[in-house]
Amino acid sequence: MSEWKQKRFWKEVSVEEDGAGFAVALDGRRVKTPAKTALVVPTRTLAEAIAAEWDAQDEQIDPLSMPNTRSANAAIDKVAVQFAEVADMLAEYGDSDLLCYRAESPEGLVARQSESWDAALDWAEAALGARLLPRAGILHAPQDGAALEVLRKRVHQMTPFQLAAFHDLVGLTGSLILGFATAEGWRTLDEIWEISRIDERWQEELWGPDDEAQAIEAQKKQAFEHAAGFYARV
Repeated sequence: MSEWKQKRFWKEVSVEEDGAGFAVALDGRRVKTPAKTALVVPTRTLAEAIAAEWDAQDEQIDPLSMPNTRSANAAIDKVAVQFAEVADMLAEYGDSDLLCYRAESPEGLVARQSESWDAALDWAEAALGARLLPRAGILHAPQDGAALEVLRKRVHQMTPFQLAAFHDLVGLTGSLILGFATAEGWRTLDEIWEISRIDERWQEELWGPDDEAQAIEAQKKQAFEHAAGFYARV
């Protein structure tokens, strides 16, 4: 949608029930995805959010101001048609999860990682039934295959709409466990985001904040918050 631009041609936006879910209509004509597939979503809540985005458009349509529409398009046109591949790609994060690779020094950073990341791994064991183990250093060390299989099955149990959001939750945090933690509401979005940024916060305290890095992080956090909201709506 980033390259698609068009002027507003409709007056009224509505949500209509469909046998497979809910559709959005512009003056009675239903919206389609860029691949010309019917834009039908699983919940009225999501359909209403998408409808609100279309209704908020002025004379010139701005796809960047329509995140729910874009995520729904991705779920239908991309994730649904290659579901297994996307699910496997995300499940693979478990074998190199951010939470498992710990600094060996300095002590302050080691302590911060242990406090927050151990709590997340403990939650995963209790809530998901999979225990991932931390390692010192950055060299890859495989996780227990049984634990990884438990997580992989959970990823594959998601719907295409859930998986579209989960893709961003995992990618933006660098952690399969934090993706699940966000989806399951383990802690607030701000708390989970900060857990994923422990290394960056440490560097900021040592060297001071960088304006460009902060701007990039703000965009990533906004995308993270959108993905969490989209997941909650489906």
